[in-house]
Amino acid sequence: MLKLRYSTTSPYVRKVSVSIIELGLEDSVENVLTNPWAPETDLAEDNPLGKVPALITESGEVIFDSPVICEYLDGLQDETGLFPEDREERLKVLRQQAIGDGILDAAIGRLLECRRPAESQLDSIAERYRIAVNRSLDLLEQEIEEAANGLTIGDITIGVALEYLDFRFPADDWRQNRPRLTRWHQSLESRNSFTQTKPRE
Repeated sequence: MLKLRYSTTSPYVRKVSVSIIELGLEDSVENVLTNPWAPETDLAEDNPLGKVPALITESGEVIFDSPVICEYLDGLQDETGLFPEDREERLKVLRQQAIGDGILDAAIGRLLECRRPAESQLDSIAERYRIAVNRSLDLLEQEIEEAANGLTIGDITIGVALEYLDFRFPADDWRQNRPRLTRWHQSLESRNSFTQTKPRE
């Protein structure tokens, strides 16, 4: 049995959890709730970076972070799953994953900056993160394609990133002036893998 160390709010954990459901591996993974910020956490024994997700294999090997975990899980299947075999298609999907992860990195950076004491916050840093997210969303508005029945890791990462923006920055309304991306997201949000993994505090 695989073990996944997770938290309920991490979008990187959600990315892995969505992948697990899409790959049909739910019965092969035990979820281990972990608070990476707790002083008494033993997470560093599994991941020296002190971050979730961390996946522990049956042999005791620990895999991190989310791109590596998702590729490992995909490799447990005989057929093509989240990562296309064709080189050109694979590069396209990996680029989509990078955009989604980059949106998450910027959104989390902005969130942490906004949570600092008011006298220590730098508006310019938070604004830089916000602008980076908006530029990435504008790119996706131009490039996004209808998701197939079987999702790729690019679809999953972008979908998780969009819903993380809803979760943490609802007032920003990323849908405004982005009709293609909005329609694309609507085709994704009702999937079982997304409805089962909604973030919660």
